[in-house]
Amino acid sequence: MKSSLQQTRYWRLYLLTIVLGIGGTLQYGIQVSIMTSPAEHIQSFVNQTWLGRYDVPVAESTSTLIWSFMVSTLSLGGLSGTMTCVSLSAKFTRKTCLQINNVVAILAAVIMILSRFMKSFEMILLGRFLYGYNAGLGINLHLMYLGEIAPKRMRGFLALTSSIYLSCGKLLGQVIGLKELMGTEDMWPYLLAVSGLPAIVQFVSLQFFPESPRYLFIDKGDEDGCKKALQWLWQEDDVNLKIELEDMRKERESARVTQTKTMLDVLRDRSVRWQLMAMLIPSSGLQFCGINAIYFYAFDIFREAGVPQEKMHYLALGIGAAEVVTVSACSFLIESAGRKKLLGYGYLLMGVMMSVLTVLLSIKDWYPWLPYFNIALLFSVICIYGLGPSGASMCLPADLFLQIWRPSAFAVGGIVNWAGLFLIGMLFPYVVDGIGQFCFLVFVAYCSFTAAFMLYFIPETKGKSSMEITEDFNKLNFKKRSTGEKETDLFATKL
Repeated sequence: MKSSLQQTRYWRLYLLTIVLGIGGTLQYGIQVSIMTSPAEHIQSFVNQTWLGRYDVPVAESTSTLIWSFMVSTLSLGGLSGTMTCVSLSAKFTRKTCLQINNVVAILAAVIMILSRFMKSFEMILLGRFLYGYNAGLGINLHLMYLGEIAPKRMRGFLALTSSIYLSCGKLLGQVIGLKELMGTEDMWPYLLAVSGLPAIVQFVSLQFFPESPRYLFIDKGDEDGCKKALQWLWQEDDVNLKIELEDMRKERESARVTQTKTMLDVLRDRSVRWQLMAMLIPSSGLQFCGINAIYFYAFDIFREAGVPQEKMHYLALGIGAAEVVTVSACSFLIESAGRKKLLGYGYLLMGVMMSVLTVLLSIKDWYPWLPYFNIALLFSVICIYGLGPSGASMCLPADLFLQIWRPSAFAVGGIVNWAGLFLIGMLFPYVVDGIGQFCFLVFVAYCSFTAAFMLYFIPETKGKSSMEITEDFNKLNFKKRSTGEKETDLFATKL
């Protein structure tokens, strides 16, 4: 009963978490999946526009190139948004950065709606770039804000909500893209503009919430403002607030002897070397775990099992729903099982199951029941992905870095993530053409390496303060050096 009352006390914190998710990773999830359904109508629009301009049909190679750019421009925008995160975070408050980001998404939505009226497919390219910028900046701001408003014991759970919204966004993009809803020739511009609605909701809602407490205290030195924000969000007693404020005070004292770090500092500074690897390998490198290959092969596996073509989209919705359910379930495990085990064993099981799937796809014609077993195996991989890597990968980066490192570290991680998405999108079709289902073996190697890295090297971060986590990683960063040298490196100013 007491625990239930304690949780209800955080209702304002939970409400802010919802608002952050709506304008954060939900937007990214929508953009990842929303282009699939209207693809035929958009390509027809490109052909009609080309014919109207030049009086000749567009060449097939040109049409394919334009479509590829429409899909991959999201990644280029994401890279741009991620790279500007550091400068914007240094110049403006967290809330102001989010508001600027929402304006970008609203502008992109207007451009998408006008594209058909203006008979310009270039406007779709521009809109996709702006959506990518919105997603790249929004993911980093979302994770930073969550990490800065969360109590220590709830940090993992709140950070994991970003994964839940990402999965919900992908499912939402699939649902509203159905031909029964907005996936029609008349509605596709409005389908592409749907991300403007979450941006409007967050833009308005943020007016009623305080600035990030940790940002106020550690970055701006506003202890009174920080305390008021914590009291409003947590509704805690003074004893618990004093503990949290003391932890922030220690972090601020450590930050005062050095400048806010740049991305170059993150890459070359010994004091965050293992934190950087712990972020890049299991979290930012999530694109290389094979989940895109699973989604790519899903329709082939459904077809071999005899699923009618018109029903495949609904079965694909089942995959998206399974990811949402399992990521949500991960939220109940993250604080008990911890990040290390969920990531380590999750990647290990994914590697094992993709190895089995590779073998079974090679012998699928031997037994009539194998295609159905492959469908079950497909859903199993998705469920493991949701319970482990997908859920926990968003929590770990929020734990790893002190305030002075966080914006630049998240930017580095975002660049790796978006570059990985771009490379997978460009190269994966050629890999599939070359080696077929054996492409899974590349991802098996990555999953196996990541599992070993997490289980054998990375310390657990659950239930620890930022300073305690830093002390644990210093044992790895300065394994063979004296305490005095550690302190010098930890607080050295990188010019």
